[in-house]
Amino acid sequence: MRTNAKAAVLKRLRRIEGQVRGLARMVEDDRYCIDVVTQLSAVRAALRRAEEEILADHAAHCVENAIASGNKTEQRHKVNELMNVISRSNR
Repeated sequence: MRTNAKAAVLKRLRRIEGQVRGLARMVEDDRYCIDVVTQLSAVRAALRRAEEEILADHAAHCVENAIASGNKTEQRHKVNELMNVISRSNR
């Protein structure tokens, strides 16, 4: 992962970590169920954004390098790998 993408993803994940700790406190404090579910939805959205950022970096870095290498086997492998992970994330 490129340095700038890594820093951005780590910052996002730390924010998500704080959100999850906040969710635990909400449950411990018997907060209103709909409020908890709303925050769960926000965490899922934040995780999706982190996933998208990592996938974009992968495409811009790893897949691009495989294409530039001219190695057809490596190119197919990287594209198949990317397609598989995108398919799994859409389930």
